[in-house]
Amino acid sequence: MPGPDLMVVALSARALSASARRGGRQVAAVDLFADADTAAMAERCIALPSCRLRMPGPALLRALAAPDLRGVPLVYGAGFEDRPDLLAALARGRPLIGNRAETVARLKDPLGFAALLARLGIPHPEVAASFPRVSGEWLVKRAGASGGAHIRPARRRMPAGCYAQRRMPGRPVSLLFLADGRRAVPVGFSRQWSDPAPGQPYRYGGAVGPLPPSPAFGGIAAAMVDAAARIAGAVGLVGLNSADFLAGPAGWWLLEINPRPGATLDLFDRPPMPSLLDLHLAASAGELPHRLPPLAGCRAAALVYSPVAVALGHEVGWPDWTADRPQLPARIPAGAPLCTVLADATDAVAARRLAGRRRRELLAEHVAEEMA
Repeated sequence: MPGPDLMVVALSARALSASARRGGRQVAAVDLFADADTAAMAERCIALPSCRLRMPGPALLRALAAPDLRGVPLVYGAGFEDRPDLLAALARGRPLIGNRAETVARLKDPLGFAALLARLGIPHPEVAASFPRVSGEWLVKRAGASGGAHIRPARRRMPAGCYAQRRMPGRPVSLLFLADGRRAVPVGFSRQWSDPAPGQPYRYGGAVGPLPPSPAFGGIAAAMVDAAARIAGAVGLVGLNSADFLAGPAGWWLLEINPRPGATLDLFDRPPMPSLLDLHLAASAGELPHRLPPLAGCRAAALVYSPVAVALGHEVGWPDWTADRPQLPARIPAGAPLCTVLADATDAVAARRLAGRRRRELLAEHVAEEMA
């Protein structure tokens, strides 16, 4: 029997595996969870558990040394922003599809990235390696981290591997875009929200999109797309990437570039849009679409975190609107994701509200007894 024609590796490989299935590809999925729906969509599914929710490099390299995986092209998602050395190791002996390790390292160096944005004339918050002795509110972020749980209000001590970023006004907006090393084509904008937890005021909660064009958003949207295109040309970005912004009446600021397919795949990877993984492969090879089909309505994707430890038995039945479903039986630690809920509606407000109702429904069903 032929083996997989592609590997997808990420902290969670489910969205990439779903996109591969839409494109008719046979994939091996490697991530930290091996959720039931990921395993159902992949020819082979490998779990690399990590209590720190960080990609375990030695275990990953051992897994990919399996005879049927040697030389298989690899697409990576979240989990490597602070591991360019691991990306470089993965590229030895197989095609690595997406941005090079050097590009990731360049974009995830906070001071170097800020200098790049300054040279390009792109608005961005001030950053510093130590707490500045100037007025204003600051946040502390861990370099190369994702998911928002690492962000804290600035204190007196700067933890190792962290940097300070000036807090700016506005609401979080993300642009998913394709690049070929010179140009960029927008896939769509989305809006994010946080799901705060003790000690994690900016923990990622979910996203909704695509955001429809409007007179208020249209002008700054074009400027944000132009900013992404200029960065793509400056550093040679390829494939699917996302740009995170803050936008509001006072203006907009670029926070970071995520140089890989990210958390908003669920919002845009649906008909009539072609498989985003296929578009990622083509763009990484230098082929950009002339235009992409518009999507009807909006979709919200919200993470459902369990506030307490929960034991799930074999009898759990997951609704069709859930994703990232754990293999059963399972024990979900307090503060860990239970699953993801998806919600489709005519507009962003309705989609987010529906996702919120579904999130509360799942928590009432699976967590209420544990909290009683």
